[in-house]
Amino acid sequence: MRKRYMALGLGILLLFSGCAQQNSEGSQPSYDGTKKMMVDMLKTDEGKEAIHELMTEEDMREEFVMDQDMVKKTIQDTLTSEEGRKYWQEILKDPEFAKTFAQSMQQENEKMLKALMKDPEYQAMLIDVLKDPEMEKSALELMKTKEYREQLNTVMQENFDSPYFQEKLNEMLKKIAEENKASEKEGNNESKG
Repeated sequence: MRKRYMALGLGILLLFSGCAQQNSEGSQPSYDGTKKMMVDMLKTDEGKEAIHELMTEEDMREEFVMDQDMVKKTIQDTLTSEEGRKYWQEILKDPEFAKTFAQSMQQENEKMLKALMKDPEYQAMLIDVLKDPEMEKSALELMKTKEYREQLNTVMQENFDSPYFQEKLNEMLKKIAEENKASEKEGNNESKG
């Protein structure tokens, strides 16, 4: 730890001594010269090690925690910029990344959709979309396709094979049979009377 502070202190001392020498000679230190000197110092192994050690200390990490508003603004600016859009379009072409990204967002998307379904304004917009003649035409064309019918058959077969569905179906059939018996008794009673 002492070594790190010594290296950092030495770097700062060199920086200020370089500036002081130039000032004593009567000229202002150039920004480019100071910048080059700092970059050169940071590129050395000692400079890298000192920065690494500083960043791994808990109190220093707390100092460097970014302001949430700044992070939010940076992300918004990055995502809404033309370069940001191009970057995301390119990176989402990678199937593995797209899959991982979608899985990470799934729960939040489900929550958002459930909240939207309860929103009257969203419901009205959805109904308007579904009432649109072009949307209705597209849906009907989709339902006529062989692939859709095969998928529908698969879903229906899976439901019929499900014990839960079979139980519900039996309950409905029993209820219908009981209602039919009750209506037959009423019909017989009226014809006798």
